[in-house]
Amino acid sequence: MGDLANSTGDAGARGRREPCPGGGFGCTLPELRALMELRGAEALLKVQEAYGDVHGLCCRLKTSPTEGLAEGAAELERRRQVFGQNWIPPKRPKTFAELVWEALQDVTLIILEVAAVVSLGLSFYAPPGGDTEACGHVSGGAEDEGEAEAGWIEGAAILLSVACVVLVTAFNDWSKERQFRGLQSRIEQEQRFAVVRHGRQLQVPVAELVVGDVAQVKYGDLLPADGILIQGNDLKIDESALTGESDHVRKSVDKDPMLLSGTHVMEGSGKMVVTAVGVNSQTGIIFTLLGAGGEEEEKKEKKGKPQDGAVENIQNKAKKQDGAVAMEMQPLKSAEGGDVDERERKRSGGPKKEKSVLQGKLTKLAVQIGKAGLVMSAVTVIILVLYFVIETFVVEGRAWLAECTPVYVQYWVKFFIIGVTVLVVAVPEGLPLAVTISLAYSVKKMMRDNNLVRHLDACETMGNATAICSDKTGTLTTNRMTVVQAFVGDTHFRAPPDPASIAPRTLDLLVQAISINSAYTTKILPPESAGGLPRQVGNKTECALLGLVLALRRDYEAVRAQVPEEQLYKVYTFNSVRKSMSTVTRLPAGGFRLYSKGASEILLRKCCAILGGSGEARAFGPRDREDVVRKVVEPMAAAGLRTLVLAFRDFPPVPEPPWEDEAAVVGELTCIAVVGIEDPVRPEVPEAIRKCQRAGITVRMVTGDNLNTARAIAAKCGILPPGEDWLCLEGKEFNRRIRNEKGEVEQERLDKVWPKLRVLARSSPTDKHTLVKGIIDSTIGDQRQVVAVTGDGTNDGPALKKADVGFAMGIAGTDVAKEASDIILTDDNFSSIVKAVMWGRNVYDSISKFLQFQLTVNVVAVVVAFTGACITQDSPLKAVQMLWVNLIMDTFASLALATEPPTEALLLRKPYGRNKPLISRTMMKNILGHAAYQLVIIFTLLFVGEVFFDIDSGRNAPLHSPPSEHYTIIFNTFVMMQLFNEINARKIHGERNVFDGIFANPIFCSIVLGTFAIQIVIVQFGGKPFSCSPLSAEQWLWCLFVGVGELVWGQVMAWVPGGRLRCPGAVAGPAGAGAPAGGAAAAAAAAADEDEDEDEEEIDLAERELRRGQVLWVRGLNRIQTQMAVVGTFKRSGSFQGAARRRSSVLSHLQEGGTGAPGTPAHAGGEGLP
Repeated sequence: MGDLANSTGDAGARGRREPCPGGGFGCTLPELRALMELRGAEALLKVQEAYGDVHGLCCRLKTSPTEGLAEGAAELERRRQVFGQNWIPPKRPKTFAELVWEALQDVTLIILEVAAVVSLGLSFYAPPGGDTEACGHVSGGAEDEGEAEAGWIEGAAILLSVACVVLVTAFNDWSKERQFRGLQSRIEQEQRFAVVRHGRQLQVPVAELVVGDVAQVKYGDLLPADGILIQGNDLKIDESALTGESDHVRKSVDKDPMLLSGTHVMEGSGKMVVTAVGVNSQTGIIFTLLGAGGEEEEKKEKKGKPQDGAVENIQNKAKKQDGAVAMEMQPLKSAEGGDVDERERKRSGGPKKEKSVLQGKLTKLAVQIGKAGLVMSAVTVIILVLYFVIETFVVEGRAWLAECTPVYVQYWVKFFIIGVTVLVVAVPEGLPLAVTISLAYSVKKMMRDNNLVRHLDACETMGNATAICSDKTGTLTTNRMTVVQAFVGDTHFRAPPDPASIAPRTLDLLVQAISINSAYTTKILPPESAGGLPRQVGNKTECALLGLVLALRRDYEAVRAQVPEEQLYKVYTFNSVRKSMSTVTRLPAGGFRLYSKGASEILLRKCCAILGGSGEARAFGPRDREDVVRKVVEPMAAAGLRTLVLAFRDFPPVPEPPWEDEAAVVGELTCIAVVGIEDPVRPEVPEAIRKCQRAGITVRMVTGDNLNTARAIAAKCGILPPGEDWLCLEGKEFNRRIRNEKGEVEQERLDKVWPKLRVLARSSPTDKHTLVKGIIDSTIGDQRQVVAVTGDGTNDGPALKKADVGFAMGIAGTDVAKEASDIILTDDNFSSIVKAVMWGRNVYDSISKFLQFQLTVNVVAVVVAFTGACITQDSPLKAVQMLWVNLIMDTFASLALATEPPTEALLLRKPYGRNKPLISRTMMKNILGHAAYQLVIIFTLLFVGEVFFDIDSGRNAPLHSPPSEHYTIIFNTFVMMQLFNEINARKIHGERNVFDGIFANPIFCSIVLGTFAIQIVIVQFGGKPFSCSPLSAEQWLWCLFVGVGELVWGQVMAWVPGGRLRCPGAVAGPAGAGAPAGGAAAAAAAAADEDEDEDEEEIDLAERELRRGQVLWVRGLNRIQTQMAVVGTFKRSGSFQGAARRRSSVLSHLQEGGTGAPGTPAHAGGEGLP
């Protein structure tokens, strides 16, 4: 590579001697844009022809390659005016009017609008001739002229209700969109990049980069602008986002100096001068070209999924926002002929492999309910029309009169409106809203818990996590590293050594090896406040070594000043394959010296000499190596220390070594020292891991550190509970166990390893990806595993993307890791992952609470409308009233129940898993139980209410008749029961205290009280539009009394065991493989019920004492059934041995929980259970 500082040759000298043009800049924006479109030798030639060299270009741009820009804010602003700012304008957000228009596209609302318009038109039509008797009883009862004229009100009220629903939906979408823009802008504001200005290195927001800035480029960066390399060390770039080529491109000043925005630094470091920003950068140009196509495509997608449209829309927009920030390059792939499916997946909220658990279950449920609602509404309309036609034209024997046609049509429109109303109430369109509100609320709150959620569904998926593969450094440990032991000059120091106890030559070499062979951006700065700890900036392992230099009373900055970064001859940067870093410098007397540091077991094998106590090198053979490993490295590792070896090698000036042959260069080293670095376990981590284990989540440590260190840290954290036989493997052994002779990974082999595996040490990112993929693809358990992964390095990207939830480190994480992740841990702390689990489970429970409430209302409203229509030829609940109930159900209830804060109790149960039905048995019991209570009350009021309250009956009222007190009481009672049942719905696991924590959720309280207040206004003053007649205080008290009865009934329902209720739509898990067939299932079902009751008991730990009687009752029943099954088996058995065999299989089946575990005999059950 040669001396980079002098590698630009004569042309460079000429370029530097040319005076910089005065006035403006020496190059224009079109020139720079054209320059950045060139690559390799062609670009190099163009730079030399136009500017002499990179230094000449810097001169034209009025910047210094070493000092950077030395200008004030006004000059920086002028650069933005001339060359543009580093910002790609986001697509225009949808206006409120557009969102209203989108909400109006809902099919059920369109049907209602049409029906309302027809009703409105016909209400103004009166049959000619005054004599309406001929039309039959249909027009009777409208004696009051005012009432007949008020026929238009119902149609108008429906239109008004539709307008309300549309405005609420549009407002929700609008606020959701605004929230996500805010979230994205926060991600962007946190995105910073290192530049040199006024000779000092600064971290500036990427949006503030300007042309002429000298930017520091390092491993893991995602380049925020185009630039030309000034100086580089072993720099390799992944340009696949722009070119589609997956091979890493080597960049150097003398071969290919062009660096492009949106590309990833995979290796090395360097400095570049920024030449194009924002829309003028290569990424910006492509985004500009893609803008129109992306919008069209989005429109198509929105039609497919109106409910989720806004979320997708936001995420699409967010990805394209703020210049080159976390430039998500998905559209670029498709532009270059990439995978369209992949782009589709990413458009819908990130690189997810499949629908999240909750999405899948909700979609299925919504479709089932929608179909049922459609059938019910169609049957309602058909019965009403047939009833009317038969009674009018057959029973009464009337003739069809032309002038009566509009009256008949008006009736049919009324029937149609009733049918559509049944459909509106049946279809749970509030589900997407509830999911969105719950997720958006959780995302907002999770930010306070140091979880920055990038993909919405990750929040909910995290609640189902069954496994977490965590890094060690920085996540489980504090990432504040210090050298606490050292082996120097044949002496093992148990504390940082005194400089006087080390030979001067050894001390000099040690200080130089640390100071020079580390990133020059790594520093130790004075503490921010008096008495605080010094601040560690940059790589924490290197900071620990620099701390050792300071402890030896030496100044690393002075050493670096003698050998500036520009004079480093060759750098082999650290990566996960090498597990070491080496730097070559020229010696003043001629020749070269290589300094190397890295993992102890790797570098010790490359050492052939070691510095003794006097500072002189002596031979270091295999036996010496074994002694050092046994006496120094292993004790350090067993104490949980990270061990590093520092070494050097001198080369003669001629012949010059083959620098490209790394194996030949980094070999035959002389060992200077072995150091033990302590990275203490975070104090809160052991408790967090205990919570995970209690919650049914397996935590595995995947680290690059050596096995002994990893095992020691895992034991401290609680990942390896004592007394059990867990696996701790190194990467090599792991690969040996899971790969066949051809080197291919076999799922069968992997399935034998991962269930017991707790620590994977010395692992490469490929090993991490293999492990994650293997766990996800495994079919050995009852459920598919849901895996969360943490990562910070560039190479962790594949594992983060493959995982169900990828966590990137906000502090130590590279831009590439953050871009591949779903959630960013802003404090790099494992305990924040536990909070994410809690929030995820809370989302799932919030949706379940909402479902329990909504489905109860659905069942009641549909049955009441259907039965009422069939028996009384009119729905007791009018269309407008149904729409109000729908509003309570959908919008308000979703707000109230989806914003319940999480509690620690959520971590006391196992994950739900993918195959557990969304509606648990307890929920189904509550839904059916409360629906039964409400239906009994409503039908009692419908058929005998007028007698009880001594009022006129509202049944069989003619068209346009005034609202009746009778039907108003039914409507009011119905709403009161929903309000109090909303309080019941707060608990879904059979808990008794439904008021527990109610005041912790002010939104819930205000919505319940607000709904109650609006109900009073509607009943007392709603009049004709709401088909309400004002009620007396006594009638109100009765309505309230029946409503409060819901809470009492809830307590009664808590006593009813839910174990025997079968949940419709339950998905059969893989257990079916070994389960008993046909009639032989009874004993197994009983055992399964018992097992599930125990599961439920786990869920309801807080309620265990209260429910003991109920549990004993269920268990007693199950025990009797089991005994009868065993007796039945004995009776049918032909021989005693057969009976014994069958009995043992029954018992083993019961012990295994009756879930059809592999190996359970098919006959293991009482076939003839009475």
